[in-house]
Amino acid sequence: MKPIARSLAFTVLLACLFGSPLRAEEVKAGDIVITQAWARATPGGAKIGGGYLTIENKGSAPDRLIGGSAEIAGKVEVHEMAMKNGVMTMRPLDNGLTIEPGKTVKLAPGGYHLMMFDLKGPLKQGDKLPLTLDFEKAGKVKLSLDVEGVGAKGPAGEADTGGKMDMKMSPGMKM
Repeated sequence: MKPIARSLAFTVLLACLFGSPLRAEEVKAGDIVITQAWARATPGGAKIGGGYLTIENKGSAPDRLIGGSAEIAGKVEVHEMAMKNGVMTMRPLDNGLTIEPGKTVKLAPGGYHLMMFDLKGPLKQGDKLPLTLDFEKAGKVKLSLDVEGVGAKGPAGEADTGGKMDMKMSPGMKM
């Protein structure tokens, strides 16, 4: 192999080994920009799944994420997890999640997230899950969630920023 070809092959190999993996697409709707859309794979028989993403409002007025829909789920709601008196609680945000102008809101495990109820099948690692989000001003926004592993803490290529979390379900909640 010639020195130039060897050098080029070595450079390509390094890029493959240390380069950033592909990330989910960026989706724009009006002043809203959505990135890092992902979900965790679910075990067979699970009827609930979680979805996560980052929403940036590049406009001068607030917008509100109201909910969503997906063919694989009976319903999609916006939820919040928070610590209350030492217990992790989860609740739907009945009035949606406001994205203030110039701000970014991250939906991630342990905080704001999408809950997909009545799953018609498991979410499988490697799949792309089509989803439509409903915003008060930006309207209906179609995107896909990249399905990561069951224990994933973030989308592929993102640094691990979390740890294990012990959760207690509120009375009446079912998995």
